[in-house]
Amino acid sequence: MSKEILVETSARHVHVTKETLETLFGKGAELTVKKMLSQPGQFASEQRVDVVGPKNTLKNVSILGPCRKADQVELSATDARSIGISAPIRESGDLDGSAPCKIVGPCGEVEIAQGVIVAKRHIHFTPADAEEFGVKDGQSVWVKVETENRKAILGDVVIRVSENYSKAMHIDTDESNAIGATPGLMATIVEV
Repeated sequence: MSKEILVETSARHVHVTKETLETLFGKGAELTVKKMLSQPGQFASEQRVDVVGPKNTLKNVSILGPCRKADQVELSATDARSIGISAPIRESGDLDGSAPCKIVGPCGEVEIAQGVIVAKRHIHFTPADAEEFGVKDGQSVWVKVETENRKAILGDVVIRVSENYSKAMHIDTDESNAIGATPGLMATIVEV
């Protein structure tokens, strides 16, 4: 097994509950698969929404499926600032005390009191991959990326382990632009 990890850029997106989906798109609405993602069972849907902050609106933001237990909006720090939201850097699902926003769809809108985050960079591993790499769920590591003109070492990369994952590192668009990431970029853990 290779000791390299594929780096993927996670663009701004929204996760919604079934109830929120029906408010935004109408009773009985279902998410329609546009493109499957690298994580098993996860997909970018055809459905798009606007994310509204105090200063501005991000239009046409993708909803990722399937539906979740809580509404969550993942933005880059630049996105959040551009619409006037002070979003904390958090792991997905860690929403207590995170930022509010309004989500607008073609049939309605939902004000969420919390749920807007800047996703903490992370690596998805299966238990077998984690064992191979000598890491554990919840651990933070340093990762080296070698792009042509913007080599970097990224710290505070959280390890996330589940049988339901596929090995990949996720960074947001700010981080991707900062290191000059391109499709197929590989990374290595340099400190455990």
